[in-house]
Amino acid sequence: MKFAHLSDVHLGGWREPKMRAINQQSFDFAIQKCLSENVDFVLLSGDLFNTSMPPVDCLKHSVQKFKELRAAGIPVYLIPGSHDFSPSGKTMLDVLEEAGMFINVVKGDVETGKLRLKFTVDPKTGAKITGMLGKKGGLERTYYEDLDHAHLEAEQGTKIFLFHSALQEIKPKELAEMDAMSVSFLPKGFDYYAGGHVHVVDKASLEARQNIIYPGPVFPNNFAELEKLRHGSFVIYDNGTVTHVPLAVRQTVCITADAEGKTPSEVEEDLRNTLKGSDVENAIVTIRITGQLSQGRPSDVNLNDAIQHAYDLGAHIVMKNTNGLASKEFEQVTVVQHSIEDIEDALVREHTGKNSPFPLEREREIIRALLDTLAMEKNEGEKSADFEKRVIADAQKLVS
Repeated sequence: MKFAHLSDVHLGGWREPKMRAINQQSFDFAIQKCLSENVDFVLLSGDLFNTSMPPVDCLKHSVQKFKELRAAGIPVYLIPGSHDFSPSGKTMLDVLEEAGMFINVVKGDVETGKLRLKFTVDPKTGAKITGMLGKKGGLERTYYEDLDHAHLEAEQGTKIFLFHSALQEIKPKELAEMDAMSVSFLPKGFDYYAGGHVHVVDKASLEARQNIIYPGPVFPNNFAELEKLRHGSFVIYDNGTVTHVPLAVRQTVCITADAEGKTPSEVEEDLRNTLKGSDVENAIVTIRITGQLSQGRPSDVNLNDAIQHAYDLGAHIVMKNTNGLASKEFEQVTVVQHSIEDIEDALVREHTGKNSPFPLEREREIIRALLDTLAMEKNEGEKSADFEKRVIADAQKLVS
């Protein structure tokens, strides 16, 4: 049995057009690799899109790629992730599944107070596939608490479980604030656990659960991830052998400048010298400046010259980050690198539980759902008045 495992594609996630295009190219490369490797099927463990109602261009492109897989007889099995999931129940995943692009394997019923998941059987290999969706803030945990483990563990044959959650036992230190659950929430005895949500490359076997795999994102989703990962990746499983496949569609060159005790002109000179010794042709270039200047303000550091120099050397795109740059004239502000989702969750946790008619977790779930609803994009051809009515109606449903 040979299959591919992708996760956290986040199509449409980057606002900058060039970065959005590279994200798309990385997804294309992964699909082409699946085709050339002639895998039996593809697993996608959440966050195909960056929102439950993605832009039309992202939809169109993903459909083209899924049609290529379908034409080659390669089915796709997926679960909704924390970005794909919509509390209102309206998501493009349902539309694409109805069109035969893939199969959502989160299927089941509640029996005697327990959630009994059903298996989707791959017709070619006989592999039995099931899984659990992801929700923002780790709220899928309540589903796991009601999960009928005995039913899943009693099933015979080759079994695969897809999940979109962080696990406390193998969560990276830099993600200490991320909501996570214990590995004991996963049913035992499966042959492969296809993880998502945590943008790391990892493999573990814990407590009668072998092959717990995080393939990494198909492409980094923010500045800090670009610096850490440099490129995307996915996994190919071939008869017991797990291989992480890099998706280096473009070189990423990360440049850092230490401004501690330096003047703005000295920092600019350091950047120019570093760029001269770097091969940035056709590359993604990140520039991060940290430290406290000996004089002047952060705005006195002229990055335009360094950025233009990188473009003159052939860089494809240049991005900068000066959040860690400070001066003696101002109080230093420390900015922790988190995703927008992490920042939202932190704010929700901080400000909930005060004079609310709802239980705490229900209040937090409603707020996160409202954030998703308010982030919806207007459909192509939809009138502004109709769009406003749709958003208001969805919001009212959540609080009624």
